[in-house]
Amino acid sequence: MSRFLDDDPPKVSKGAPMWVVTFGDMMSLLLCFFVLLLSISEMDRQKYKQAVGSLGKAFAVKTQGPPMDTPKGMEIIARDFDQEIVESRLSQDLGKEIDQMVSSDLEEYKDQIALETTDAQVTVRLMGESTFDSGKDEIRDQLKPLLTNMAKVLEKESSDIIIAGHTDNRPVHSGPFKSNLRLSIARAAAVADFLLDHSAIDPKRISTMGFGEFRPIESNATERGREKNRRVEIILSNLPAMSQKK
Repeated sequence: MSRFLDDDPPKVSKGAPMWVVTFGDMMSLLLCFFVLLLSISEMDRQKYKQAVGSLGKAFAVKTQGPPMDTPKGMEIIARDFDQEIVESRLSQDLGKEIDQMVSSDLEEYKDQIALETTDAQVTVRLMGESTFDSGKDEIRDQLKPLLTNMAKVLEKESSDIIIAGHTDNRPVHSGPFKSNLRLSIARAAAVADFLLDHSAIDPKRISTMGFGEFRPIESNATERGREKNRRVEIILSNLPAMSQKK
């Protein structure tokens, strides 16, 4: 009996086996990975930014500013994502101004004024004789209130503004302009001057181009096509401008 009491009891290891720790770490990483996939798969901007901020805090990204700000370590992601917000707000503001003016004072030009948005830019297209009389570079009085309101919207942004003039393929027979190319350049410059004169837009943001008849968007074989090709485009690009590092 004493022989059994003298024997050492079997050794039992304390805690979980080592493989359980490794397995737990792997499961935690997989959980974080799938939570990230779920957060970026939804098109809710606020949830996206919250997920980015949470990940930044989890990985100890140093923050600057108020605690609720998105961590600076995620600046590139946040900036690219905010670009969609800026484009959306800008297009909504311009669209509101255009709709209001067309509905009240410019109904006759409703088929000649359009706003288009893409991932890279916002374009306001003024077609036909909505902006200028045939062969002239003087802005029509009816369009001046619309351009004034648009200028007030544009001055609040920081994007580049390109004014592009276009014409149809019919040659210029009279007036001060010897070619469609010169006419398109003059019209673009007239719109740029008007925007600058009626707003606080930084002149460095504006550039002008004239393409004459060389970039049609419709066939010049029909009157409707030529009308669409005779246009001035106000193009907003680089939305938003890159923030400067301090």
